[in-house]
Amino acid sequence: QVQLVESGGGLVEVGGSLRLSCAASTRTFSNYYVGWFRQAPGKEREFVAAISVTSRTTAYADSVKGRFTISRDNAKNTLSLQMNSLQPEDTAVYYCAANRIFSTNTRYDYWGQGTQVTVSS
Repeated sequence: QVQLVESGGGLVEVGGSLRLSCAASTRTFSNYYVGWFRQAPGKEREFVAAISVTSRTTAYADSVKGRFTISRDNAKNTLSLQMNSLQPEDTAVYYCAANRIFSTNTRYDYWGQGTQVTVSS
């Protein structure tokens, strides 16, 4: 069982930055592929970014490419998402997730509770 806890969300103005963090409870964090997803009101949950166990491979949704950066620290069991040049359409609840395989769909095994990101215009 993997427990994930997100932090770092908040209210930011257009063009601003936020850094989300996700702390994992498992000692085997380095065995899991991890990713970030988001869900805006009235919309389905969507993929944002994913990273492989060694950080060698990353993937991003087209809507965030060049603005968001995913990273992980296996020694600290943490996952991060640096978000720059935020836009109102980035407003959503952001979730971190862990999985046994690398994937950009929402069929991940473990999920955090989410953290709200609101971008004001």
